[in-house]
Amino acid sequence: MTKDSCIAYILQIHKNPNQVNQFIQQLTVDQHADVFIHIDRRQYDQIHHTIIKRPNVKIIKQSIVCEWGDISQVDTTLLLLKEVLSQNKNYDFVCLRSGQDLLVRNGFYDFLQKNKGKIFLNFIDITNKNKGAMLLNWPKITRKRYTTSHPFRMYRRSIKFLFDKGIKLFPNSNYWPRDFELYCGSQWFTISFEAAQYIISFLENNQWYYRYFEKTYTPDEWFFHTLLMNSPFKSNIVKDNLLYLRMGTRLSERNSPVYLTSDDVALIEDSKQFFARKFDESIDKNVIDYFVNKIYGECFIHSK
Repeated sequence: MTKDSCIAYILQIHKNPNQVNQFIQQLTVDQHADVFIHIDRRQYDQIHHTIIKRPNVKIIKQSIVCEWGDISQVDTTLLLLKEVLSQNKNYDFVCLRSGQDLLVRNGFYDFLQKNKGKIFLNFIDITNKNKGAMLLNWPKITRKRYTTSHPFRMYRRSIKFLFDKGIKLFPNSNYWPRDFELYCGSQWFTISFEAAQYIISFLENNQWYYRYFEKTYTPDEWFFHTLLMNSPFKSNIVKDNLLYLRMGTRLSERNSPVYLTSDDVALIEDSKQFFARKFDESIDKNVIDYFVNKIYGECFIHSK
């Protein structure tokens, strides 16, 4: 990895290596960044050899199956954070993104240099109704993403309905300190290097924390938010993860971001965010080419 890099990007990817390479080109063109990549184990053999080869791009050797709504999402992020820390290098920031993100606005490095020590993390107010995802334990099969009126989707709704009525089936009986408040939000973040160090150190010394989330629903949307919002870094948190996404409203898309197309360009640019997701070259390659070309020039569009 390069000596003068100030940002460690950690990417969770599982498909579209050419699209990922375009994103990597965006992230590394100014030489201020190192990129650490986790490839889902199910696609590792098909993808890893196609990722761009550079001194500041590293695919981590350990690969796990990363499933939606499961603790494996947290495990993947922790693997990446540990890899960053193992470099024995003091970055300014660690930025978690997916392989379906793109930079959509220039000046991210300069922005971070003006905000050293800050943590950019989106979180929302939690009501007792929403806490059912964490206060209950969910069988693994019920934690999967269902895009239809699947019986397990109806099961989740029923269990949550009963929880709201005061009937707590399958309560999470793992230890949880009373002075720890729960927080949730989008899993993607940009955190200070010191915050990354704190996360790993805290988990090594407080094994109860991970155990509590192990069988919860969508723990990736709670795990890091709750840890940091109950930490000494709380006052440094900015309620903004610097990411544009548009949530779906149809049953098949509900609670997930929709794919962005060329029709969304104006909305993306008006958002003034640095990143957007999610893009897919098989759905609309033109919008990907547009932002790659806009940010760093046409020469990167077909780079390998």
